Amino acid sequence: MEGKDERERVRRPGGRGARVGAAVHQAVTDLISERGYGKFSVGDVAERAGVADSSIYRRWGSMEALLADVALTYLNERSPMPDTGSLAGDLRTYAAAVAREITGPDGLALLRLAVALSNSGPQGVQAGDELLAERSRQLQSMLDRARERGEPAPDAFGVLDHVLAPMYVRVLFGMGPLTPEYVDGLVDRLLRLRLAGPDAV
Repeated sequence: MEGKDERERVRRPGGRGARVGAAVHQAVTDLISERGYGKFSVGDVAERAGVADSSIYRRWGSMEALLADVALTYLNERSPMPDTGSLAGDLRTYAAAVAREITGPDGLALLRLAVALSNSGPQGVQAGDELLAERSRQLQSMLDRARERGEPAPDAFGVLDHVLAPMYVRVLFGMGPLTPEYVDGLVDRLLRLRLAGPDAV
């Protein structure tokens, strides 16, 4: 039999749980921006978000799982998978959205977080792998739609290697702005490679 709290969550989707989640996510993002990865604790996050430590452990289980959730949620909310009706349109729309977000006020912090997870011990590596796997799955769904329309398409790692990775590197190392021309050029190069055959990407 479901308890009162569960019934409340069903009746009030979003409710307090969503507010707590948003507060914790924002606290993590702010702390990464201010202090850098690995320089704050669950207690610091809880204090900043105005919640109990136990609430964070109960919901996320570990700092690494929380950090991966923050990164994935940010990506999903700020740069969701588009569906424009063509692969070229989808890729250009998606790449432009990613470029806007990773150059935004929280973008660099979240990029550094994603990189740092892979160097933070077994739990961090697992969380980073899960983050990459989920993002790859989402990208693959967009590419599968293109194939269903009869368009040749690369796999998800082709998009990661030829479109996302160059943008991430530019932002992480301060190598210049992500202009619309630069971002469209990355997509155009991937599309040319796609036309060259499946072994090219």
